[in-house]
Amino acid sequence: MRPMHYLRALRGIVARELYRFIHQRERFISALVRPLVWLFVFAAGFRSTLGLAISPPYETYILYEVYITPGLLGMIQLFNGMQSSLSMVYDREMGSMRTLLVSPLPRWFLLTAKLVAGVAVSILQVYVFLGVAWAYGIEAPAQGYLAVLPALLLSGVMLGALGLLLSSFIRQLENFAGVMNFVIFPMFFMSTALYPLWKIQESSELLHALAQWNPFSQAVELIRFALYGQFNGLACGYTAGATALFLAVAIVGYNPSKGMMQRKGGA
Repeated sequence: MRPMHYLRALRGIVARELYRFIHQRERFISALVRPLVWLFVFAAGFRSTLGLAISPPYETYILYEVYITPGLLGMIQLFNGMQSSLSMVYDREMGSMRTLLVSPLPRWFLLTAKLVAGVAVSILQVYVFLGVAWAYGIEAPAQGYLAVLPALLLSGVMLGALGLLLSSFIRQLENFAGVMNFVIFPMFFMSTALYPLWKIQESSELLHALAQWNPFSQAVELIRFALYGQFNGLACGYTAGATALFLAVAIVGYNPSKGMMQRKGGA
């Protein structure tokens, strides 16, 4: 296989995912409705009671909706990663990936290309949401909108890799709802997306420990600091490590001779 073959395959997989996203308007709308409901309804109800004092990366007192905006960006990427893994289950059984997985291209490359395609879609969704938030009056520093892009790439890859990992264990689409309930919602609610760590610690030391080591928390903090032009080295290292782990296990899971595909009778 020549480099041109790899490039052509990557371009085709990414273009197909973007094409599907653009032409599935209900998917675009549903991806924005969820975080917008949290921003306009949930945050508005807690505005007067959950304003936050000065804490990094913020330099002044902030309203609650300002605090949860980075968490909602992470929510978009989390649910997009799970949506991408859901489509992977379908494509693996009846769609294009069924053919691609038996092509001469290595599986690790095909999985990574699918992951890149999903991240590209999630970043489009994130920036549209940031535009709506800006119109609502939630503004970050101008340079933050560009500085957050690398953080979005890394966090998107991590959450997409987690979705790929989960899809390697799922044989039927009917089983995906259980994964949503037992993975996505605990990851989101036991994180710093909605409340700072010190606030969680006041209520429960156990929840504080779970939230502190939750990979989604670290991804949210990476986005939060980057959006305000700051670099969080701990969050970056933790997210990068989780990305490598999730992706490596997903690749093994899709290996017909070593992973879950063998136990399930092939891809």
